[in-house]
Amino acid sequence: MTEEYRYGVEILHLLVSPSHAYFGRARDGAADVPTTDADVAEVVAGKGIVGDRFFGKAAHMDAAVTLFAVESLEAIATELGAGPFDPLATRRNVILRGAHLAPLLSQDFVLESRGSRVQFYGGRPAHPCAWMNEVLAPGAHPAMRGRGGIRCRALSSGTLHRGPAVLVSPVPLDPEQAGMPTLLRPSRLP
Repeated sequence: MTEEYRYGVEILHLLVSPSHAYFGRARDGAADVPTTDADVAEVVAGKGIVGDRFFGKAAHMDAAVTLFAVESLEAIATELGAGPFDPLATRRNVILRGAHLAPLLSQDFVLESRGSRVQFYGGRPAHPCAWMNEVLAPGAHPAMRGRGGIRCRALSSGTLHRGPAVLVSPVPLDPEQAGMPTLLRPSRLP
């Protein structure tokens, strides 16, 4: 990175699950799968989070780790007059407070956590699935569009710890925008 901007964030949750919980039809219910809200998550370059369902899967190498701003979930709960919601129900791996994530799409950035630096590439938006209407509240699926977080490729190996962290970005971020919906596609000019 040439220029860098540093932002204090907090890693609230580190979700590690060896299996998918949301598949099939919602009326059948979510699968009962082991899920860990870890204090520490080991990230391996090019593979993702050790022990997670996307770790080392060829189809997910560019999007093996999902980052999510808890402010999005709080805003959705307020809008729907529901909640509070369990952040782990979103099935995102790294749930942060104070992180404006949308500008990190197509960018290399770093999360520093207790002396460890893990570099990521912000690959694509983490689109919500229709299951959000079931596991959060009716209307959560459309409310989460544009603020479901980002799916990332791990560019370096390291350890993430729950607690205070630093987000190092090559572009300026606005932490006040952490829970705001974003435009997923650039508008077309005539």
